Amino acid sequence: MKKTDRLYALMQRLKDGALHTAEALAEDLGVSVRTIYRDMDTLAASGVPIEGERGRGYTARAAFTLPPLNLSELELEALHLGLAAVGQGGMPDLAQAAESLSARIDALLPEDGETQGAFGFATYPFRDAAEGFRFMPDFRAAIRARQKLRVTLKDRTEPQELRPLHMDYWGRIWTCIAWNETARGFETLRIDQVSAVTPLPGLFVDEPGKSLADYRAQAR
Repeated sequence: MKKTDRLYALMQRLKDGALHTAEALAEDLGVSVRTIYRDMDTLAASGVPIEGERGRGYTARAAFTLPPLNLSELELEALHLGLAAVGQGGMPDLAQAAESLSARIDALLPEDGETQGAFGFATYPFRDAAEGFRFMPDFRAAIRARQKLRVTLKDRTEPQELRPLHMDYWGRIWTCIAWNETARGFETLRIDQVSAVTPLPGLFVDEPGKSLADYRAQAR
């Protein structure tokens, strides 16, 4: 398993709100406990809101706001994209400036424990996440309009027909909860794994077993 895929798998396990020990995660993913500790440090450095510590267990939350900056959604996406690109652009002075900018943003976050560390700096495993940002407008528009999408994913040979329902942010990784018409089930897709998007004609309406409420009920 590639490191980026393992980190994403860890985020998927942590976001259920339960406390997961490093030993259990290591056994589940087939790696050493020391590797899990390093992965947790990497996730935290990349802005994933990790809670917990070695010897006790870990969990994560997917929520943050930046009230002091009053940023629009597009402005925040631009910051994510810029930091991800500049931080890995091979220009030390600009990379340092990107890290400094990230630190300034962190300093402006409210000190109520709800958003601390949620921005962070784009470290190596997530540099490719910026590739998916160009599809964000398609997913957002489809969720608002309740429009189906035909989506091509990097790890699948056949396009998937989706009902996009909701998007989450996990420290440089955006995911979309969708009802997959092709697979006939709910799925959480990584936006950075999308290679093509085509809006389909017509709108969808909620059907029993296919709504966001149904997904959340199953998750509970």
